[in-house]
Amino acid sequence: MHLETEAPIFAGNRALLVDINGPLVEQKSQFDPYDIAKLDLLGQSIPQETVLFDIVDKIRAAKDDENINGIVLKLSNMPNTSLTKLRYVAKAIKEFKQSGKKVVAIGGHYSQSQYYLASTADEIMMSRDGTVLLQGYGSYTLYWKELIEKLNISTHVFRVGTYKSFVEPYTRSSMSPEARQNSENWLGQLWSAYVSDVAQNRNVNQSVLSPSVKDLQAALEEVKGDFAVLSKRLGLVDKLATRQEMGTTLAEDFGSDGKDSFNYVSIYDYNPISTQLNFSSNEIAVVVASGSIVDGYAQNGAVGGDSTAAQLHNARLNKSVKAVILRVNSPGGSAFASEVIRDEVDALRAAGKPVVVSMSSVAASGGYWISVSADKIIAQPTTITGSIGIFALLTTFEKVLDEYGVKSDGVGTTPFAGIGVTRALPEDVANIMQLGIEHGYQRFIGLVSNYRKLPLAEVDTVAQGRIWTGADAMNIGLVDQLGDFDDAITAAAELAGIDNYSLNWMREELTPAEQFFYDMLNQASVMIGAQVKAQLPSVAQEFSGKVLAELKTLDQFNDPTGRYAFCLNCNYYQ
Repeated sequence: MHLETEAPIFAGNRALLVDINGPLVEQKSQFDPYDIAKLDLLGQSIPQETVLFDIVDKIRAAKDDENINGIVLKLSNMPNTSLTKLRYVAKAIKEFKQSGKKVVAIGGHYSQSQYYLASTADEIMMSRDGTVLLQGYGSYTLYWKELIEKLNISTHVFRVGTYKSFVEPYTRSSMSPEARQNSENWLGQLWSAYVSDVAQNRNVNQSVLSPSVKDLQAALEEVKGDFAVLSKRLGLVDKLATRQEMGTTLAEDFGSDGKDSFNYVSIYDYNPISTQLNFSSNEIAVVVASGSIVDGYAQNGAVGGDSTAAQLHNARLNKSVKAVILRVNSPGGSAFASEVIRDEVDALRAAGKPVVVSMSSVAASGGYWISVSADKIIAQPTTITGSIGIFALLTTFEKVLDEYGVKSDGVGTTPFAGIGVTRALPEDVANIMQLGIEHGYQRFIGLVSNYRKLPLAEVDTVAQGRIWTGADAMNIGLVDQLGDFDDAITAAAELAGIDNYSLNWMREELTPAEQFFYDMLNQASVMIGAQVKAQLPSVAQEFSGKVLAELKTLDQFNDPTGRYAFCLNCNYYQ
């Protein structure tokens, strides 16, 4: 098979090649030239992104397309993806199968996320030297306390919430018992959901997907360490084949292109013509809040308080918009920016336009803050939410400077004038900052109590920074309904009292000049980034990537009051 080089054939019957490349995102990121330049310096390129809703819409369109005779899942370039997003794609694939058309998955190896989608296929083919790698879910963080102490750096932590674990990496050398217990709970629920779904898709026992180390070792010994043979024996795959054999099978199933491949069209090239034209002037606006929440305007994968609020504001002033869906996929961030966004949600409701929150993979901490006052909150069972807490973190370097004979001295009109990274933090000032954090926490749980109609004491019990799955959040009253984006559309239409409508995806468009520079620098970034990355060993890439990811998180913290509602562990499950 030469899937990467053969041009797709558009005439006559062909399979829809679902060759997902890059992460599944809620909305494509926008990068300005400065962002691209920073990526270049780090030897990175702008990542290829695939919009979740585009994939789902095209699969659904293919179901009724007479020119599409099946689906081929080729997922080798799809990175690890949250279970919540995978479930939405899987839902579309299962709807497609109701047409009677065949779905086949092909791959050399299958990662955990890739295998989840592959398990929905009628037939799974894998290389004779391949394997199905199911690692489970984990939450691991680098802990910096001992390094900070060795460097003689002072870390000042202010927080409210027994389970608010963001600051732990700076104050501890390991996970606290409370954070461990909480993580074990929600991670266990995610893994249970994954195993249950795949076992049902493949009609195998759940124990096959999550064996003990002892059982796995014994099973491998029986097949002399051949993971591919074991995968087939356990029913995880249907056929072990070379690429040539896979190509022959696909040509038999979907038709040959007359060369060395099968008839197909990539999902990126597939542009179905809608047969359901909607001439209604009614619109349901969709505002996507995906990424960490920062103050001001943001484009590249972050949620700007001002930019997101502006989109909600525009939806409020648009007479065609009758309801709004706020699609949230965020671990939180700036408490101030979160409130700026939530204020616009209140303004929409005051204007008579209902707001429905559709929670994606993560809607925690600040992500929950911006959701709390909506008319209806819909989460999926595997959504990570809650983490209702608040903190502040200040690092000072007066001890380091003192070691080298550098002193800080001067005068100020108030005790706050000299506060900064070069001076020790006075105890009375620290007490004042803690009071501000405690006020912010009371503000947070007060909002939850008011809008969710829950007693304040009850909210405090389920808050404390604790992480909940969507299923648990439903039971404790933090969300109204379990469902996906489709259910959010239905709810928005019902609340607005409209039957015919179209979706208006709100976003700030690039100017023509910005788009030109974006395209030009993107091409340069791809070439330079690939060359630099190729020179780094894979282990170094993984380690540096983790460190840079954590530094990026800290770099995004720009709350003007220094208060944050952010869920560190949730940040890895977007």
